Amino acid sequence: MHNLIFLTDLTGAALDPYVRLNEAQLFHALDLFIAESPKVIERALRAGYQPASLLVEEKVLKRDLADLDHEMAINQTGGLGQTPIYVVNSVLIRHLSGYNLLRGALAAMHRVKRPGLASFLATMPVDHPRIAVLERVVNPANVGAIFRSAAALGIDGVIVTSDSADPLYRRASRVAMGTVFQVPWTYIDAKVWQSEGIKLLHRFGYRTAAMALRHNTVSIDDPCLTKVGKLAIILGSEGPGLRKETIAQSDFTIKIPMTTGVDSLNVAAASALAFWELGNRHNS
Repeated sequence: MHNLIFLTDLTGAALDPYVRLNEAQLFHALDLFIAESPKVIERALRAGYQPASLLVEEKVLKRDLADLDHEMAINQTGGLGQTPIYVVNSVLIRHLSGYNLLRGALAAMHRVKRPGLASFLATMPVDHPRIAVLERVVNPANVGAIFRSAAALGIDGVIVTSDSADPLYRRASRVAMGTVFQVPWTYIDAKVWQSEGIKLLHRFGYRTAAMALRHNTVSIDDPCLTKVGKLAIILGSEGPGLRKETIAQSDFTIKIPMTTGVDSLNVAAASALAFWELGNRHNS
């Protein structure tokens, strides 16, 4: 049995995560995030995230609950139990931000504690690990697209600086199609990254490849890169790119060969090409 609560308005405090709180408030005040669409919710549940509540449109209630119950049965994650499931009609749901993008269901999910860098790197494969580092990537759509490429193209983990967009923001996880729950990742404080991030990666045996244009930049298909045992691919923000200190401290600067007149791609597109060339997709 599901704990269904049919609503006639959106005024109750229990609806604050869906109606009145922004994502930063959810993060810092309640330690929650919103998973949007049954597919994203399914992947969050599969990864062990626990729902605080769900909000479902009445006309797709049976379909969405059947999909979620089926997913949890397959993965033996348990049922929704007494988790509150708020049910709204098509008129009420129009008052929700971004309702045109909804796919019937939202879930307020509890966050999980992210591991420290040492613990995170200890979970990476022993043989030929490939990780990505996102430095100041502030657009949630770019973060989501990078995670989707990482999942598809053999990147074993992602490190996100704290001044980047949160991978659990609705737009990021939606663009990622829920792969933010599939690819292992953790945060690193931006100040720690700036002061000693490259040194920490070196300490754990990683060589670093900064995506940037410099006089000594090598192509992503350079054989010297495939010979590296542990490789961290560092991607920067859409506008200013990587910090000059990051570039200077990296073992390689790498580029995607371009036709004349174009010097760069969107960071999400660039990540897909770099991951295709340097990831472990062939070993999947």
